[in-house]
Amino acid sequence: MSARLLAVAALGCAGAAVLIGVPLLVLAGPHGVGLLLAALAGLAAVGVGAWWVLAHRGLLRLLGALLAAAAVVIVPVLFFSSGLWGYALAAAALWAAGLACARQAVRQRSTAPAHAVVRPPPERPWIVMNPRSGGGKVGEFALVERARALGCEVVVLDADRPQDVAALARQALADGADLLGVAGGDGTQALVAGVASAHDVPFAVVPAGTLNHFAMDLGLDLTDPARALDALSDGLEVRVDLGAVSGRPFVNTVSFGAYADIVQNPAYRDAKAATVLDVLPGLLSGGAGTPFTAETDGAAVEPAQALLVSNNPYAAGGFAELGRRPRLDSGRLGVRSIRITGIADAADLAVRGERAMSLSTATAREVTVSAGPGTLPVAVDGEALQLPTPVICVIRPRALRVRVPLARATARPASFHGLWRRVVALALRGGPERAAGGGGRGRRRPGAR
Repeated sequence: MSARLLAVAALGCAGAAVLIGVPLLVLAGPHGVGLLLAALAGLAAVGVGAWWVLAHRGLLRLLGALLAAAAVVIVPVLFFSSGLWGYALAAAALWAAGLACARQAVRQRSTAPAHAVVRPPPERPWIVMNPRSGGGKVGEFALVERARALGCEVVVLDADRPQDVAALARQALADGADLLGVAGGDGTQALVAGVASAHDVPFAVVPAGTLNHFAMDLGLDLTDPARALDALSDGLEVRVDLGAVSGRPFVNTVSFGAYADIVQNPAYRDAKAATVLDVLPGLLSGGAGTPFTAETDGAAVEPAQALLVSNNPYAAGGFAELGRRPRLDSGRLGVRSIRITGIADAADLAVRGERAMSLSTATAREVTVSAGPGTLPVAVDGEALQLPTPVICVIRPRALRVRVPLARATARPASFHGLWRRVVALALRGGPERAAGGGGRGRRRPGAR
């Protein structure tokens, strides 16, 4: 189905949902309004319950879990017992269908390619692989054998002893490698990417880590890491930004505050959930953790419990976009800070999401974080570090050449910001919509000059 037809279908479903939902509230009178208020109260209760679970221990944590669970159960029961549940269910189903059609319409129109150029395949590619990343994806997908079959030199890290992957990459370049790659987590990718950027050689990403945020935003196939190896023989080259924190490269994020303090805990890597529940109450209450101040391009950031600085801003919209960056070449850092001081902030965040007063977002070219003399706990692409203060994060625009498979290089991840406004434009005009940050320039196709 074309993007325009999908947009028309989305508006039709959304309109039908409104036609059912609005009369439902009007005809139901005070009872319908009460149900709506109950739904909002249920969301707030979930936020309050989650706050008690995260910020407290013992009885309050148990009560928080019970409150959140009760809200999830009671609100649907109220709708069911009201006799209006059928109408509510129909309206919700239509709205969900409309939202799915809207996202698919925008996704189809968001395939304007990233800036990409054709380069000859590398003659001496080199890839370092971490056999422990992602629960053993290197072995599961036979990445070593597949890469070597394509003429790639492969270095498999020793799981029992630390190795300097940046030094390995520099030695590979000295030995004549003309492409550097990583099959592993984002932290390893960042270190090798820094070497590739410094020597202006292409970099290849094989998503063999656990979360693979960088690979996801490059548009790579996370379900089959071996497909990324197609870039060695049939690929295009795109330029993306690279972040740097105190001179150390990062491809995704630098975290300060609560999360950075948590990952410093030796137990975190083997028991993440238990460590978070054990450490977070002290951090949120203000009795633990390292206090810090921050500035974005010289402007002070309000005090926060957690600060996230990202290589390009993350999408603003809904939960479906959490953790996604619509582009990687904006030349800007994304900055998100959060401060929740009590149940009112927790409820506000649960109900209003991105618009909550406790959450602030910005972009900048430079972020400076200070914490007095000494060092500051920092999480760089998920790796726990202690960096001397002040810690300075900067963006290096289009500093990294990334070689991606031809089949995956034709599209950017879709951004759903301003979704319904864009859907209306598609339905009315049906014209092509550029991807966020596409810049209006298409990629050069194979054979183009």
